[in-house]
Amino acid sequence: MNEEHLVLQLCRHWCRLLSLKMELSTIEQTAFIYYHFLAIFGVPANILTIVLLSRGDCGLSKGITLYLVGMTTADLLVIIFNVIIYYMLGYYLPFSPLTYTSIASINEVINYMVIDCSVWLTVAFTVDRFVLICCPKFREKYCREKTAAVVIVTVCVVFCFKTIPLYFAFDPINIINNVEWGTQFKPTYYTLPGWVTFDWLDTILNPLLPYFLILFLNTLTVRHIVMANRTRRALQGQRNNQNSDDPEMQSRRKSIILLFSISGTFIVLWMPYVVFFLISRITDSQYEPDEYTDPLLIADYTGDMVQLLSSCTNTCIYALAQTKFREKLRNTLTYPFSAMIKYAK
Repeated sequence: MNEEHLVLQLCRHWCRLLSLKMELSTIEQTAFIYYHFLAIFGVPANILTIVLLSRGDCGLSKGITLYLVGMTTADLLVIIFNVIIYYMLGYYLPFSPLTYTSIASINEVINYMVIDCSVWLTVAFTVDRFVLICCPKFREKYCREKTAAVVIVTVCVVFCFKTIPLYFAFDPINIINNVEWGTQFKPTYYTLPGWVTFDWLDTILNPLLPYFLILFLNTLTVRHIVMANRTRRALQGQRNNQNSDDPEMQSRRKSIILLFSISGTFIVLWMPYVVFFLISRITDSQYEPDEYTDPLLIADYTGDMVQLLSSCTNTCIYALAQTKFREKLRNTLTYPFSAMIKYAK
């Protein structure tokens, strides 16, 4: 196949693709609009959050600030690679170098890696808050800036190496003029014992283990808080919420609000994805890609969309849960207007 014929074929395929895009199904139209809003809001929101948290003075310890910066950075990378590069650029530029099999395979690996890091940094944050609230004898050794840095680096390194084998799990969809296009899992990925083991390990590490681990830790935390509050009230002889001025209760309340805001949002937004995942794995249910009215396909799309929303909710959570962060955010957003008014005067 000569180059002129290849270009002609690509142009014809591009025209056919454009005509198909004019007739998107309802779920595709929804996803198309949704991912644009996600990118427009998520990228600046996460960047602004990283900057504000990195500058400090948000009323948070250095250790917890490191966790929050790490989580927000991972969320930003999820939006860049999963939403912008994978979905949006893949839609607008279907024949760009991004669709070469080698580059697309790298992008798939990065997609898996950044989602794993985002999820497990949320788990690490939950563990840190659990230790702080429920393990007073261990908190001084664990809840420190150095420990947070080690945990964050370890999570990133482990999941970087964990996803590298995935690069070799893909075959090209098409080979045109000796150029490999697109990615699809090799048939042996579902049959060879090594790949089957890898797939189950990947399944356990994300989403099953972190999801239920966060649920379990939050349950233990709630139980400990209820018992500790009863004991503290009994010791102090206080009733009818008269412990509002207790510094220990105030500190614990702030930690609880931040913990439940982040991990609770994670649990809610990942729930559709986890439920669909479990149903599809247990029942071995499948759908045809072209059947856009299939409930399973709609559930799959919805689960992905809601799950990716968790990558741009932290800014809202911090603003609602942390007074100092809310003040810094408000000052940053209003600064350009204040500067213009001052300059005009």
